[in-house]
Amino acid sequence: MRVLKWLLILFSLLIIFSVVKEFILSKFPVGHRIAVLKLSGVIVNPYPLVNKIERLKDSKNVVALVLRVDSPGGSVGASQEIYRAIERFKSAGKPVVISMGNVAASGGYYVSAAGNYIFANEGTITGSIGVIIQHVAYKKLVEKLGIEATAIKTGKFKDTLSPFRELTQEEKEYLQNLVNEALEQFIQAILKYRSNKISEEKLREIADGRIFTGRQALELGLVDELGSLYDAIEKAKELSGYRDAKPVFIQEEKSLLKRLVGADLEEIKIINAYTPLFYLMDY
Repeated sequence: MRVLKWLLILFSLLIIFSVVKEFILSKFPVGHRIAVLKLSGVIVNPYPLVNKIERLKDSKNVVALVLRVDSPGGSVGASQEIYRAIERFKSAGKPVVISMGNVAASGGYYVSAAGNYIFANEGTITGSIGVIIQHVAYKKLVEKLGIEATAIKTGKFKDTLSPFRELTQEEKEYLQNLVNEALEQFIQAILKYRSNKISEEKLREIADGRIFTGRQALELGLVDELGSLYDAIEKAKELSGYRDAKPVFIQEEKSLLKRLVGADLEEIKIINAYTPLFYLMDY
């Protein structure tokens, strides 16, 4: 009985040791590592992801980044923040490989264009290179309800996109200039790293908001190869020069509220992202 008791104690200690070891290695990895991050949902608040990329850039163990993109796009500024974070990561001499999931369109493609190498699945939906500002006018409904809205403003454009009135022709032209400028920024961001894959003339031709499958995107030069997340990890090893590097999947840090509410918060974020706001310009 005493022998059995000691065997049980030894077995329990081995289990505890293996669990603790796994926890320590996951939190404090040693050796060369390929960091795997995920960008999912509408791109609204870039800072949680940007902050992770910055920390990984400064880690001596991390030799490359694989960014899994599964996003239909989002706000212009937020997409540009992530794009620049990827550039800073690359400036440290560490490659970034993009792995597109179901969707990597509009702002999702903008972010992807900063990578050293882009993978997509055959059926990935990507492209949608364009910019949109949406306006919904409730003027007729408000009039039927007998509600009168008055704006006290400091300039004629201050209440542009107000839902309580129609846009003037001058405002439409003004907003069109805004989206044209943002589209030009989008095009230049793509050409910065992909001019050897797609010509400016071809890019401008397809930068009309249309979407493509992964296979079509490969033919156009918008992506480099068809493959899975694990193909992207292998490519990251190759580009980094560290074939022995192990992937580390960086989990999203969820607040207690988000853990309790779950997907509802993400749905609220998506609804808010597509609700017309003053000068909310989306990729």
